[in-house]
Amino acid sequence: MEPASLALFAAVLTLGAASPGPAVVALVARTLARGRAGSFAFILGLATGDIAWLAAAALGLAALAAALGSLFVIVRLAGAGYLAYMAYRLWTAPAAAPEATAPPARQSAFGLYGAGLALTLSNPKTMAFYLALLPTLMDLDTLSMVGFGEMSGIILVVLTLVFAAYVQLADRARRFIASRRAMRALNRVCGVALAGAAVSVATK
Repeated sequence: MEPASLALFAAVLTLGAASPGPAVVALVARTLARGRAGSFAFILGLATGDIAWLAAAALGLAALAAALGSLFVIVRLAGAGYLAYMAYRLWTAPAAAPEATAPPARQSAFGLYGAGLALTLSNPKTMAFYLALLPTLMDLDTLSMVGFGEMSGIILVVLTLVFAAYVQLADRARRFIASRRAMRALNRVCGVALAGAAVSVATK
């Protein structure tokens, strides 16, 4: 691909990734409640989902995804269900300040990766983003594997950097919480935010 097209793709993707959505809400809420542990696997799952939607748009499979009907609904509801589960866990979490809390039970990297992947695949806005953007950058009929690889690499780099910045900011904010009351309020605010994201994903 032309360097100018790749640069434009990276710029638009950065703006899109930085805009708060279900993925950002889930990532920030999880970091505020659990810290940075496992965030890379979750981010990698989110990025893989974007690459899958990029492939779908480039290959013309987005129309097929729209035609899958109930199967796509199942994928979408699975992502919404994960967000709802996270909301429940945050709402019912013990109200202890971060420095007084024992290290949380480790979640498997594979599980976190799968959760991030399911979350992105369940968001039809991601499909719409690539469907709208790609035709302005290239002739999809002439997109090569090299070009697809270049765009996939940009997705991995951009999403990792943007989401890692969110994780860092959320982790710093978490360290300022020093009281049980503040931690309880934070858990419940994040739980409500995640519940709202779950409803948004489920009703798209």
